[in-house]
Amino acid sequence: MYHHIRVAAYEPDPLHGPWREEMKVLRLGEDLHAELAGMHAEADKNSVHPRRLPVRRLNSLLQAMAPGVIATGRNAGTDGRLPWLYAREAVPPDLLAPVVGAWAAGMHREDDDSEGADLEERLRSGDPAETVRLPHWETELIDLAESVLSAGGTAEPAARLYSLLPEWISFRLAARTFRTGGTTLHFRVESSGDGARLVSWPPQRYERRRQTWYYSACLTITVHTVPFAPRFRVHVSTQVRRWATRLDVRPHQLGGTTVLLDAPLPWPEGPDRGHRLMVNTLGYDRRSKELAWRRHSPAPLVPELDIVRNYPRPEALFSDPERWINGSGDVAAGIVYHPSIGPHEVGPGLMPRERADLDAWVEEGLRPLLTRVPDLTRVTRSNTPSLLPRSGAGRVPSVRDAQLALQRRAALTRALNGRPLEIDVFWQSPETREALLAELPKLIGLPAGQQVPSADGETWQWQCEGVDIRVRARPAGPLADALPTIRARGRLRAVRLAEAIEGRCGLVADRADPLLGGAGVVITEIAGKERFAAVPDSDPKHALRIAWARQGRLTQFVNSPDDTDSALEHRARWTWLDAFRQLGAISPPAHRVGAGIPGDLQYAALWLVRHTRKGPTRCPVHRLVAVRVRPGDGPGVIEGWDAERAEWVPYPKLLLLLSQAREPAASGGKETGTGKLVDDSTAPGGSRPTARPGVEQDRQRETERQIRALLFQLRDRPTLLLADAGNLRQCWPGLRNGALDRDLLGFGAEAAQRHTLYGHDLRVLLVRDANARGEVAEWYAHDTEDGVGFAEGVWGTADTEGRVFASTASKPHTVAKLPKGLMKLVPTAQGRTAPGKTAWNPGQLEITVLGCLSEKALTDSGRAGDPPDRPAEWATLAHQLRYHDDYPPLARPLPLHWARLAGEYVLPVAGTK
Repeated sequence: MYHHIRVAAYEPDPLHGPWREEMKVLRLGEDLHAELAGMHAEADKNSVHPRRLPVRRLNSLLQAMAPGVIATGRNAGTDGRLPWLYAREAVPPDLLAPVVGAWAAGMHREDDDSEGADLEERLRSGDPAETVRLPHWETELIDLAESVLSAGGTAEPAARLYSLLPEWISFRLAARTFRTGGTTLHFRVESSGDGARLVSWPPQRYERRRQTWYYSACLTITVHTVPFAPRFRVHVSTQVRRWATRLDVRPHQLGGTTVLLDAPLPWPEGPDRGHRLMVNTLGYDRRSKELAWRRHSPAPLVPELDIVRNYPRPEALFSDPERWINGSGDVAAGIVYHPSIGPHEVGPGLMPRERADLDAWVEEGLRPLLTRVPDLTRVTRSNTPSLLPRSGAGRVPSVRDAQLALQRRAALTRALNGRPLEIDVFWQSPETREALLAELPKLIGLPAGQQVPSADGETWQWQCEGVDIRVRARPAGPLADALPTIRARGRLRAVRLAEAIEGRCGLVADRADPLLGGAGVVITEIAGKERFAAVPDSDPKHALRIAWARQGRLTQFVNSPDDTDSALEHRARWTWLDAFRQLGAISPPAHRVGAGIPGDLQYAALWLVRHTRKGPTRCPVHRLVAVRVRPGDGPGVIEGWDAERAEWVPYPKLLLLLSQAREPAASGGKETGTGKLVDDSTAPGGSRPTARPGVEQDRQRETERQIRALLFQLRDRPTLLLADAGNLRQCWPGLRNGALDRDLLGFGAEAAQRHTLYGHDLRVLLVRDANARGEVAEWYAHDTEDGVGFAEGVWGTADTEGRVFASTASKPHTVAKLPKGLMKLVPTAQGRTAPGKTAWNPGQLEITVLGCLSEKALTDSGRAGDPPDRPAEWATLAHQLRYHDDYPPLARPLPLHWARLAGEYVLPVAGTK
């Protein structure tokens, strides 16, 4: 058993002293900004913000083509006085002027670049009489450890460090080589929003199935804060970056894929350090009906700066990506692989040994400026709530399986409360029907069902000890067909989709049983979403969920056998388990934490559903979902908050109520926190839609009001409130790391107050995962005896009063078969097929015990004689809530899992009249 885990996180070393780097800084200047803003306003007369320059393409171009440029400043396009470029050395005007001129010309029509050429000539001249000229570079001493300490003791870095520091670190590391297994890897820098990536280049090769597959090591570097930590952190995550060698899609199916361009600097006198890869996006342009560079890609401007070399055109890159990844002359380009464009024989992920080697290389390269965050130690041996069986192939039925089946049946009996359960299965393949019918009795410990006469389809029945289940199986027919799509100019996409949804609702109404009584679930076999990717808005899944909810039926879906790699028995099992969850036939596990947890504790979880215009129904919506769980309370143990009626309702009813959200007919609409949608229609000329002034503030105030009201509803017994900080902080800013303080809750502009004011026995736990931004660092188990590997448990620092913990779950059974020392970047002679393996590392779930009954909290509440809480026990409870039944460990504690999945029923439909 491992006793320590090591996180791939670094912080400024306090023993090093001040960390200041001399850099060259350039500001646009008010005159040049005004000139460029005028050109932008002339080129885009419908721009909502004419003085906000579209500098993203220019920034990418400068980072790739101007020698010495490290990073670009924030908001330079809005104010010429803000820092724009940070560089190791000043870029001469003769190099900078052509880049700015080419970008300015790109703002105009392709056949009219006179404005850009004129601007370039004026910038080159350096004539003092010119009112517009390139500003002078300034020398600044930049503090790369600059931060302020919040009232709660959280170090917050200066805003510019979120983008500047990752770039600076990336260049420092890219100047070194990584040697492993007798092979040397060289890295290039890829700018990535608020972070940076290191990509090994040229890519590695893997020969498989008479074809060459390409892949690289990829390190993502980002800056983050941790609650109550006195120094900010730099996270370094490691992945495998795979490259496409062929695209098994048609051009019109390519929505947008990343392309990294490797090109030397076009300036003969400039130093070619070769450390940067230029980021572009390749996709199908539906206006021009051809492949094009999209989303501020700098690639279209490069040929104007370098007329000597041959650069890839979109159609050539699409048709022969392998040619360009190997290079044409001294120019190369790689299309970043995505599963939607076809198969790839290189598996994703790295195993712990290889990740540890890369991590050690990073640590060495960052000394002495940054030091590794101390290892975390195990705080408990109670990792799971009980001895749970592990799901997976080859699992032998046991006495424990029989016990679980009895527990499921008891939970189902409690949830149904004497009502019959009517289930309709709409199948497309007989194999799926048979698997579903075979798996149901196994899960609840009953014999095979009895087939009963039925006028419509085949019906099976189970009756035993208060459970009365009827399953009617019928062919899906047109119910599972793709939604019809009609292109019509001048009609909102959401409205067209709403019409298709209404059509499917009519079809469902014809198939529904008007005499149905009791609880009802519909299971439909549909094709995988990839089958519908070629035609946007044709996937029928959400339409069927809306349609059956209108009939008072819950819905669950299972993919056809041809559209998934998982075993049919496995998929049938999880289909039924999720159906039980929707019925509320599930309970939290009995914890093994100790006497410090109240016996009558209830759980409450909050989840904010946020859909944009890219959401499932193309309608924006914000909706707060609250779930309450009272273990041992009998029927209705899982409940949800009905905001309209201000009452707790059974979980199945909550799901049906959530499905009733609708959008006003005249709106493209955004929803306020009250559940009402406000107009947010597209601006003239098709520019980006903007919310009405104050909408975000209204959402925030309303969400916080709802949370306060919910806390009042939970005051009758000890309560554990669970919230995902990454999900909720947009509408509850008091959950930002810099706003947190121990045992205090903050709402709006008011000063934070004692959390016990919102509940005498209230505890508040925040969880956070990587959240697609690397917010929580990667990890691997690390001990002297066992080397590196995996470990599950709860981990903390040496501080016994610490409030921040790490929860790590067990690895899946598929990974268990792979050796921890598997090397994919440089395969050994014994592991030549290693690149084809799929590696997976359990993510770290950060648990922050924000509010508990600490000694100070008890004293402030007038309860100084009561025994204080141990934060580690509450973190252990949250960890154990990730385990239930024979589910794989959940990403979040069970109540939060229920609240998030309830959001699948939030499906507002646009008005169609």
